[in-house]
Amino acid sequence: MDLQWRLLPLLMLLASVFILFFIQDSSKPSRKDCSLLPYNHFWIKSKRIVTPQGIISGAVEVNGGNIVSIVKEEDWKGKSKELVDYGEAVVMPGLIDVHAHLDDPGRAEWEGFPSGTKAAAAGGITTLIDMPLNSFPSTVSTETLKLKIEAAVKRIYVDVGFWGGLVPENAFNATALDALLLAGVLGLKSFMCPSGINDFPMTNASHIKEGLAVLAKYRRPLLVHAEIQENSELLSEVENGGDDPRSYSTYLKTRPPSWEEAAIRELLTVTEDTRVGGRAEGAHLHVVHLSDASSSLQLIKEAKSRGDGITVETCPHYLAFSAEEIQDGDTCFKCAPPIRDASNKEKLWEALMEGHIDLLSSDHSPTVPDLKLLNDGNFLRAWGGISSLQFVLPVTWSYGQKYGVTLEQLAQWWSERPAKLAGQDSKGAIAIGNHADMVVWEPEAEFDLNDNYPVFIKNPSISAYLGKRLSGKVLATFVRGNLVFKEGNHAPTPCGAPILAT
Repeated sequence: MDLQWRLLPLLMLLASVFILFFIQDSSKPSRKDCSLLPYNHFWIKSKRIVTPQGIISGAVEVNGGNIVSIVKEEDWKGKSKELVDYGEAVVMPGLIDVHAHLDDPGRAEWEGFPSGTKAAAAGGITTLIDMPLNSFPSTVSTETLKLKIEAAVKRIYVDVGFWGGLVPENAFNATALDALLLAGVLGLKSFMCPSGINDFPMTNASHIKEGLAVLAKYRRPLLVHAEIQENSELLSEVENGGDDPRSYSTYLKTRPPSWEEAAIRELLTVTEDTRVGGRAEGAHLHVVHLSDASSSLQLIKEAKSRGDGITVETCPHYLAFSAEEIQDGDTCFKCAPPIRDASNKEKLWEALMEGHIDLLSSDHSPTVPDLKLLNDGNFLRAWGGISSLQFVLPVTWSYGQKYGVTLEQLAQWWSERPAKLAGQDSKGAIAIGNHADMVVWEPEAEFDLNDNYPVFIKNPSISAYLGKRLSGKVLATFVRGNLVFKEGNHAPTPCGAPILAT
């Protein structure tokens, strides 16, 4: 029996690889189906190419899905007939969104792999890492990961990886976590408060401590939703009292910054294990969607200075909006943790610009319009989540102009650092040997996000960004050399690849 348990993780890994190989290779589409460009070997030329060494005027050579050379303008021979010249448009590494809920399988009416990855491609995102919850069943075992992979194959327009779930059911079972990690999840995700999903219960510091110990062997991250419910009497009083549930200020009372601070304080009791010589050395804890820019952020800064393995992200909606501007009943803006006041927003921008916040993610968390209660406008009962996947690049750029955001910073926040978090060494930068994952966009081009603008998320009516005027229009998106999106059109066939850790 002991031998059987020791062999189980290896057998699960082999089974996952076989399933993926069989499904992908059973009927491979041709290049003309996967790409709007007929070439396998071609050059992309621009006067603004964002590389790790700076912005250059030159050309990128793509062959077989990879970047094989990069030349500056003065070294360009101009002899290739297979050339796509984008002129003054920016060529940047494709965005990597490490925090998206695509809700497939089981709740595809909320989003689904086809519409979600079409929206991603239209927004310049070339890689998504799908969260383990909001789909059904949640991805907390090798069996449920298999269902997730099967739902993704031949239905994704960009590359998609998967986080697994750390829940009380598997947290103290190292064999189960080993099996899930060996089957290919890029890391684990947990909640420190109720997730709203029945098969994804909350964890505490003890669960997280055990999860980090297992993750240390694989050097993969644990992502944590860091809120702990406090003062349940106040919460009950607000929900059952006389406060107007249509008022955003009422909702804001139910999730104060102290929830985030309490969770992060508890997390820091276990992140000390990630230091050199610690029990979980090599593990890494990542705080998702930070909203509180005061005490919570200060705690994270102090932990980093002590050598804890910890990073933090925030999201465009916390940088774009403030509580004061959210109208009564406009539940499109409900999310958790909540959008806070204008002063807090300014502090988030300051922390991002100074490098205290490491990266950005969408936290795309859609649902069906009925669950958003758009007509009722009850913030306390509406589903929480911002639908944003297609818009994160122009939103970050548009709202960042006030703070002097540069193209190089965008590439760090949306490509380079997310690639590192997800363990994707061949993505995240325009560099020789990397996947030819690139977005071509015009930062100066303005557009109105209205009913006439082509939006590909499944339920656009629930997005908080509708009605906004933005700068930064995506012209084209390349995934492993395939032109998957061009000026409103997608490639005929979804040829994105599922990403499994090895």
